[in-house]
Amino acid sequence: MSHKVLVIEDEPTLARLLSYNLTQEGYETTVIDHGGEGLQAALQRSFDLIILDIMLPGMNGFEILTRLRQHGIRTPIIILTARNAEEEVVQGLKHGADDYITKPFGVAELLARVSAVLRRTQQDEGKATVESNEKVITAGDLSIFPEKYEVVLNGETVPLRPKEFEVLLYLVQRPGMVITRDDLMNIVWGFDYIGGQRTVDVHVSSLRKKLELGQQSVQIESIRGVGYKLVLPKKLGTFK
Repeated sequence: MSHKVLVIEDEPTLARLLSYNLTQEGYETTVIDHGGEGLQAALQRSFDLIILDIMLPGMNGFEILTRLRQHGIRTPIIILTARNAEEEVVQGLKHGADDYITKPFGVAELLARVSAVLRRTQQDEGKATVESNEKVITAGDLSIFPEKYEVVLNGETVPLRPKEFEVLLYLVQRPGMVITRDDLMNIVWGFDYIGGQRTVDVHVSSLRKKLELGQQSVQIESIRGVGYKLVLPKKLGTFK
């Protein structure tokens, strides 16, 4: 069965280019040129991937991203951003995008990113089907439930996106160790991920804000030019 791809793009030439090349590659493609209509399609129908432009009539891409994640839609999303628009990339990732493509882009890059995101999604779904006894990793007042992708801090659930959770899990299993950006990129996003290290920085920044609401919480320290390490205030005890 071919993967179903929703393209939300209002520029006619680009929309035709996306539709043609995705269809030629074997994807079942739906194209919508209005933000609000695109959101409704994503909410009401099942897709394997969404390609989403940021600047759209009716509702911009950031609003669509936010609404979809608020409704529990976990469909992977690739955003289309303008050249040299780093802020768009950062905001898109913060709002829940899985990857991005900077316009203008080549067909080969487009298809490579689509294939990589779908492959990672299938791998994640496969992991979720493996049955195992529930376990919990504790770090001071922080409790992590790997099987449920759930984090509890001081008795309250911390809402994390999947990649934020995977970054935290990798760091918390190596307390005090300096983990490079390349290691995080390869472990969490995979060796075939095409995006840059900025993706790691954005996710760590968001994760840090969510975990450091309490003064005695765990902390993620930046190691200039290298990466990150997770540290725990000594009076909170040790990792288990």
